[in-house]
Amino acid sequence: MNDFNAKQQLPGLLDWMRAQMKECYGKTAVVGISGGKDSSVIAALCCAAYGKENVVGVLMPDGVQPDIDYSNGLVEFLGIRHYTVNIHAAVRGVLDEMERLNLPPTRQTTVNLPSRIRMSTLYAIAQSVEGGIVINTSNLSEDWVGYCTIYGDSAGAFSPIGMYTTEEVIAIGAELGLPEKFLIKPPSDGLTGLTDEDNLGFTYHAVNEYVRRGVVDPKIKEQIDAKHRASRFKFRTLPVYHNGLPMAIADETDYYK
Repeated sequence: MNDFNAKQQLPGLLDWMRAQMKECYGKTAVVGISGGKDSSVIAALCCAAYGKENVVGVLMPDGVQPDIDYSNGLVEFLGIRHYTVNIHAAVRGVLDEMERLNLPPTRQTTVNLPSRIRMSTLYAIAQSVEGGIVINTSNLSEDWVGYCTIYGDSAGAFSPIGMYTTEEVIAIGAELGLPEKFLIKPPSDGLTGLTDEDNLGFTYHAVNEYVRRGVVDPKIKEQIDAKHRASRFKFRTLPVYHNGLPMAIADETDYYK
């Protein structure tokens, strides 16, 4: 981990982000602001790549969010346009309707629904600002063990830090000049009141050491490998049946014949 050089990484990363935005025909980066290091670093990267006038931060508490001061502080520090959309009514609306239909939500439903409502909110805002593009905020450590919600926080047009570990993300944030309070904070899912590492049963540092150096306790390795295998479906391109048509010549009209 010690040989990671954030300063050397930044020019190529920022150029790549600009190219991705151009390919999306976009202009405005729309970022969900949770107050954690990932969304903080993504917002700072977007300011560096596109200019702060082309970045919109979206705060999305589910009712009362005890640590929302971090989110407010981040958007104020960066000086970006931002909106606060409380998703509680939307989440409760779906859950209440399920109860009315005698379809009691499972714990998994109640944990993952807010993440998907948040992503719907981000896309609604992105489609309501000039050239709005939703930027993914996931990092490699989370994605490696599948610690994300498919069609929730795993979504976005492109993923600037998806191949960087948590420790590398922190280094990039420091290089961008973010204060430590936005970088060194126990990662929380913002849903259950637990930290990510409480839920996982091991630390991100252990994941990072395994991914980058192959060094890990055998018992933890088993847990990491199991979660990695079980979550790969979240990162596959959507399988599409094409009725034997060569993909080089098939177009959308062929699928409906």
